[in-house]
Amino acid sequence: MSARIVSLIAPAIVVLLHAAAWAADKPAATPAAPAAASAPALNAAVAPAAAPGSLDSRIQDLKGDVIRLNRDLLVLEEELLFPSNTQVALFVSMDVGKMFELDSVQIKLDDKVVTNYLYTPMEVQALHRGGVQRVYLGNLKAGTHEIVAFFTGGGPHFRDYKRGATVKFDKGTDPKYIELRIKDSTGKLQPEFDVKIWQ
Repeated sequence: MSARIVSLIAPAIVVLLHAAAWAADKPAATPAAPAAASAPALNAAVAPAAAPGSLDSRIQDLKGDVIRLNRDLLVLEEELLFPSNTQVALFVSMDVGKMFELDSVQIKLDDKVVTNYLYTPMEVQALHRGGVQRVYLGNLKAGTHEIVAFFTGGGPHFRDYKRGATVKFDKGTDPKYIELRIKDSTGKLQPEFDVKIWQ
């Protein structure tokens, strides 16, 4: 863990060094020139301010360093809050979906509601195009657990539709990834809901 923290602190030091170098390179304030100052001296005083390209590139480098540092800190935060030995993640995916218009999902984990999600039309379109949405990330102790997912939306013939899917699974010391899938059943002419546990 200490090596991980050192690797995250190093970019912060780089950002601070960039900022210090930028401050040191700023031209010092020049005293007011006497009225009889020559033209070459005036041109020499103005010359340092004529390099905006290098300043822009330094600013862009600093922005890039800050973005990378922020990303690394988010990864570290997730590792600390959701260690791999207790982590469980739930995903929603949709195959074709012509027989079901998804409105919302409610998920219960061990008889406790852990998430309710209401979908926008753009999010449903993303799922139709093959997107997978993470709807829950949490911690579970080792043992047997049960997930119940309720899908609400418009079914065949434009009727309101609410169906559920249930699965029991064993949580060990490895992270557990569970996919809640919405599929069309052409034989039954209705949607199907199932749960896939990724090993």
